[in-house]
Amino acid sequence: MATNELQAAVREDVGVAVIDLAGDVNSSAESALNAAYADAAAKGTSSVGLNFEHVDYINSTGIALIVGLLAQARASAIEVKAFGLSDHYREIFEITRLSDFMTIEGSNHA
Repeated sequence: MATNELQAAVREDVGVAVIDLAGDVNSSAESALNAAYADAAAKGTSSVGLNFEHVDYINSTGIALIVGLLAQARASAIEVKAFGLSDHYREIFEITRLSDFMTIEGSNHA
């Protein structure tokens, strides 16, 4: 399967640093995801939103990367929200209990 390299861009939206993700969240996404999170955290925000609206695929390694991001956020007392998840990935986040450690929003807004 061809992969769609993850693109991650940070923007601010009403006091939340939003990371807009596009592509695949897999092993090749580590540097883009970590760099975007570092940029978002450096903004001094108490909340980071992960926008999954344009994410095509998340595998187990991608889930592990998100867990690592959640650990960093927790250590810095930063709340993480996720939005734009498809029904399928929302269910995966519930099964893997990621939803226990972040707020899953129903809309595409942080």
